[in-house]
Amino acid sequence: MGVAKRGLIRYAQPDGRQTRRPSWAAPRGDIQMDVIDQGKRELFMSPDMDQAREFFKLKNRALVSKVMTAKQAVERFVHDGDYVAMGGFGVVRISTPILHEIVRQGRKGLGVSGHTATHDFQILVAGECFDRCDNAYIIGLEARGVSTAARKYMESGKCRFTDWTNAGLAWRYKAAALGVPFLPGRSALGTDTFENSAIKVVEDPFTGAKVGLYPALYPDVAMIHVHEADIYGNARIRGIVVADDDLARAAKHVIVTCERLVHNDEIRREPDRTLIPYYLVDAVVEAPYGSFPGNMPYEYFSDEPHLKQWLSVEKDPAEYRRFLDEYLFGCKDHFEYVQKCGGLERMMELRRLELLIRTEPESR
Repeated sequence: MGVAKRGLIRYAQPDGRQTRRPSWAAPRGDIQMDVIDQGKRELFMSPDMDQAREFFKLKNRALVSKVMTAKQAVERFVHDGDYVAMGGFGVVRISTPILHEIVRQGRKGLGVSGHTATHDFQILVAGECFDRCDNAYIIGLEARGVSTAARKYMESGKCRFTDWTNAGLAWRYKAAALGVPFLPGRSALGTDTFENSAIKVVEDPFTGAKVGLYPALYPDVAMIHVHEADIYGNARIRGIVVADDDLARAAKHVIVTCERLVHNDEIRREPDRTLIPYYLVDAVVEAPYGSFPGNMPYEYFSDEPHLKQWLSVEKDPAEYRRFLDEYLFGCKDHFEYVQKCGGLERMMELRRLELLIRTEPESR
């Protein structure tokens, strides 16, 4: 294929003559996509769509109950060395019971997708559970400040990392969900993010423009917190879904934690509300207040004092260890954790905050 010039590309004909055509009109046999630039960091997961398809082909699609505890879900589906991805966004709709259980069970050598991972990232840092990370947004808890422990861990050299943008990681999930090896994009080109990524740059065979290729990302395990699910795994999310619909289709195993279990009849009454169908899901964990101390849209607000306390204690190693022993390692499950943090009374307060309900008389 010749060099693009003013939207035209020169093509060699079988008899040796040269013709010029619009680049988008290239004959299929002439199209080539040579890599002309690439990021310098490593790609942690294979984007091989055929390999992934072989796995998904064997996945059980039987309509059977998948209800289990968080402890059972982690024992069965999360293993040392796996690559994990968390649903939600920031401290919104995170799957705290699974994250705590991963730390309590001492999982090590994990890979992590840091797609705006804030408190969820902070929890996994507490157990030093991972040694490689695809970064988009990590370490900071947005306006709350930076996690001292997370920053120290990432600066320690214990974790290899590759940079992406939030959109870039979402596109990687999307590519996997579609069953294609990559999706094209241009947003990172010319930036330091590109230099520290694993993006490959090619010449668009239709226009001659430079485009970046974002490889499909197939996590071993995804943990996604939802509002409602039935025992089979059909799941509903109220509000913004972020990239969780694609993540559920990209991951080899999906653990759903839900605020409420609902009957399958309810799911069938309004099938259009099912975001994640049962055949993608491997485990269903009933977990009221499962996003605590994060926010669950339309259910309860984030516990800002508790998140602030976590950030504060990280600055003193001895205090940090005592805090983890009390609130993480010292709790047998999420119910005990919630109880230790104020129980139902505190959850009711957070619910009123989320719904903007004032119980005290308004001053005149």
